[in-house]
Amino acid sequence: MTRNTIHSPKAPAAVGPYAQAVSAPCRELVFCSGQIALDPATQQLVTGDVKVQTRRVMENLKAVLEAAGADFSKVLKCNVYLLRMSDFAAMNEVYGEYFQNNPPARATVAVAELPKGAQVEIDATAYK
Repeated sequence: MTRNTIHSPKAPAAVGPYAQAVSAPCRELVFCSGQIALDPATQQLVTGDVKVQTRRVMENLKAVLEAAGADFSKVLKCNVYLLRMSDFAAMNEVYGEYFQNNPPARATVAVAELPKGAQVEIDATAYK
């Protein structure tokens, strides 16, 4: 089995020992690492509320999925990490724009802290 590392220049570069996504041809699954609201051009966290940050996160995930040969229609599962559960409705409003038909399975949890002071992080598992 060959393991393929996925990289999109349209999404922020990994800031640690992880890949943007990894796929394995035997199952054609793509495992996208968690994305925070980093601007891929500057590698800086975008400013704004959780809606602004969620939109940037989803655009980052979109770029990684496209680089892997997938898109949001092929996402099977997402994990959402929020700094504050009180931001759930606002995050969910933006998230729902990207999954209007047949949304994937999802877990959402509140966490004590996220990298670089982000308010939201989302990862995804998809197929090609």
